[in-house]
Amino acid sequence: MASPTRRPPASSGSGLAQRRRSAQVEGGAAYQAKRSELLQIAGDVFKEKGFEAATLNDIAARFGTDRAAIYYYFASKDEIFQEVFQATAKKVLDDNLAEATRIAALEISARERLRRLIELQITSYETNYPYVYVYIQEDMGKVAFQATPWAKEMVSKTRRFESLVTSIINSGIKAGEFRDDLSVPLVVKTLFGMVNWTHRWFKPGDRKYSAKQTVDTFSAIFFDGLHRTS
Repeated sequence: MASPTRRPPASSGSGLAQRRRSAQVEGGAAYQAKRSELLQIAGDVFKEKGFEAATLNDIAARFGTDRAAIYYYFASKDEIFQEVFQATAKKVLDDNLAEATRIAALEISARERLRRLIELQITSYETNYPYVYVYIQEDMGKVAFQATPWAKEMVSKTRRFESLVTSIINSGIKAGEFRDDLSVPLVVKTLFGMVNWTHRWFKPGDRKYSAKQTVDTFSAIFFDGLHRTS
């Protein structure tokens, strides 16, 4: 007898697939709550193991059920992963980009605008943990939907965010706030590398490092190095 863990996903014409589609359209609050809980759990598992190593069995075990029951909510691991990020990461990036655009237009110092952008990112990561961190840490080249319009849109919006940071740094140099002997592209990469690397150690709620401590420390390190001394 074939092991149930090796049973292929229900086909699009199967009874289970039809039940899943009906539940997603017509399902009540209890079904949607369970589906949302499953997405949260899957996000935790993907963060801990990475997309390639994580299995539906891992997700099912954490969810307190078996692999077969997962198919009532999702057709495959790829579908879970895709929904986690298409539904969550895109909204987070959209919100952050809108707020970053607003901050960049403020008539305050370049230093303060950059500090607010650092705070925006760290606070957003904390609020939307673990989804955004999974998106940051995952090698998108290994993801099946890498070349989809969604993935291309995410890359485009990330570059727009980076361009806002570049513009602020250039304005700070022009105003004499920042030193002018550093490569601006390298400064931008340094800032994003510092902020994005927090996915390796920052875990909201563990009380070891708060978002505020992280923002204050990053700002001190970054601006002390960028500050014009003469």
